[in-house]
Amino acid sequence: MKQVENLLSGIGVIERRGAAVTEVSGVESDSRQVKKDNLFVAVRGVTVDGHNFIGQAVAQGATVIVCESFPDELVAGVMYVRVEDSSVAFGLLASAWYDHPSKELTLVGVTGTNGKTTTATLLYEMFRLFGYKVGLLSTVCNYIDNVAVPATHTTPDPLHLHRLLREMVDAGCTYAFMEVSSHSAAQHRIAGLDFNGAIFSNLTRDHIDYHKTVEAYLKAKKSFFDGLPKGAFALTNIDDKSGMVMLQNTQASKHTYSLRTMADFKAKIVESRIDGMTLAINGKEVEVMFVGRFNAYNLLAVYGAACLLGCDPDEVLCKMSLLVPVAGRFQTLHSSRGYTAIVDYAHTPDALNNVLTSIRDVLGGKGSIITVVGAGGNRDKGKRPMMAREAVNLSDRVILTSDNPRFENPNDILNDMLEGLDAEQRRKTLAIVDRREAIRAATQFAAAGDVVLIAGKGHEDYQEIEGVKHHFDDKEEVEKLFAEEKA
Repeated sequence: MKQVENLLSGIGVIERRGAAVTEVSGVESDSRQVKKDNLFVAVRGVTVDGHNFIGQAVAQGATVIVCESFPDELVAGVMYVRVEDSSVAFGLLASAWYDHPSKELTLVGVTGTNGKTTTATLLYEMFRLFGYKVGLLSTVCNYIDNVAVPATHTTPDPLHLHRLLREMVDAGCTYAFMEVSSHSAAQHRIAGLDFNGAIFSNLTRDHIDYHKTVEAYLKAKKSFFDGLPKGAFALTNIDDKSGMVMLQNTQASKHTYSLRTMADFKAKIVESRIDGMTLAINGKEVEVMFVGRFNAYNLLAVYGAACLLGCDPDEVLCKMSLLVPVAGRFQTLHSSRGYTAIVDYAHTPDALNNVLTSIRDVLGGKGSIITVVGAGGNRDKGKRPMMAREAVNLSDRVILTSDNPRFENPNDILNDMLEGLDAEQRRKTLAIVDRREAIRAATQFAAAGDVVLIAGKGHEDYQEIEGVKHHFDDKEEVEKLFAEEKA
């Protein structure tokens, strides 16, 4: 049980009505999960408004209701609390319920269209190499030091998020790194978090099905930086046209990184190979097990953040040389027939361009690129023809296939992608709905020295069809085919 006054003290209460309740047994925003003496927060969601379930929450035992507007009927014995924004209040209440765990951690958030997972995960890995106990909140997996906790969203709901942070603190973690999605910023899921730093990677078209416009998408990302406290740092990629926008209204100390111009943290690619590259960062060279300009940006962000957190720059470079690629992010597999398969999460036009450009740079015209790519169902349809064009323009052969069709007909998705291609582009494009067969076909086309890129799903180990997740792992499929080649 916790004191109601302590929970409500920081949420901006406008008005109270009803009973004087002193203690509650828990905080919930899902009326189905409410138990006796809980505090229920009526959050206005994307598809469901929690205000419609206040009655159900009370019926299940809630004694305190936090809402933006009072219900017509107030039940005896229940306290009703009105706030301006219940989604913000929920984050603050979740933080208070778990005794503000983010204040006991050095917490750094990473936002941007591409690179969030890689940057956050590599910071987690680097600080563990430095000997710290560290937490990670990411798309691929959450970690409480070395204990994995499956991830369901890029940024969890506030209650789950603050519970994980509390578990990190209780496990002895002193640092935590997390991805901050545009959805979580727009929905105030990060309310109540005390950030020590923020990193911006880039911004390209994504999640337009949710945000409706690129401007709204940008505004959601920027709101994360706008909310940083004075003692935090804000590190931004100034090579991205939105990079400096992130710093416009932040109170945090402002820092920049770049591959193209003067910045606080500057890098250039000295040499590229299919299994790594040599980087010069602030004038000192380091060998890394990563490929491509996009990974150079990710590593530069990691370097900058680590330095801003007080690590010795030379030690950061030493640890950087030990880091390995994140699962499903430019994962390289070598066939006994002499070609290379790369599994990557690239699921936006820009990400696909980045990966394919990196492969072309490494190959230097000495091998062909065969790309397998699809697009998700029930998501932004506008990027489908754009992704097909990026794939065809930068590949020698393209196989369009299913990604996660969800509730759409896979053939309709492929037709949307094909709409982006002219007659000449279609001549080097195949459409194979079955993803397993598409990957098989790509490997059969490949000759020694070629690269097969399997894009879109990366770390995911499922394919979502008609609401059901079927096990499917691109890396596993490639490994099976490689085993057949040896047989």
